[in-house]
Amino acid sequence: MNTRWKQGLLALPSIGVSLLPKLACPACWPAYAGLLTSVGLGFLISTLYLLPLTTGFLVLTLAALVFRAKKRRGYGPFVLGLVAAIGVLLGKFAWGSNFTMYSALGLLLLASLWNAWPLAEMASEAATCPECPREEV
Repeated sequence: MNTRWKQGLLALPSIGVSLLPKLACPACWPAYAGLLTSVGLGFLISTLYLLPLTTGFLVLTLAALVFRAKKRRGYGPFVLGLVAAIGVLLGKFAWGSNFTMYSALGLLLLASLWNAWPLAEMASEAATCPECPREEV
């Protein structure tokens, strides 16, 4: 019982990292530099690596949206995610517009939620198993 709270303390660093503000905050750059350097990834802060990393993560997100799209919600979430990914790249690296970038990130989140929302017919099918006898009303 005494070790439970100690195990809970192990989650505090990850909670702290998730609470760090956006990368545009100049006061946070030393915190990011210290965090990344402490694990040997200090070179990632450079703008040279930021575009390929962002593009790679956006491609990974789009791959998750297109994976089994026909069985989920169709290609609508993927198309919305593709538009959002282009908006993120243009807003961050081409135009330097925080409004465009954050709006596109909101659209990407919306596309992910749309894709993950369970279908009503699938939820009702999961509630009954095919082997169970059906009761007549």
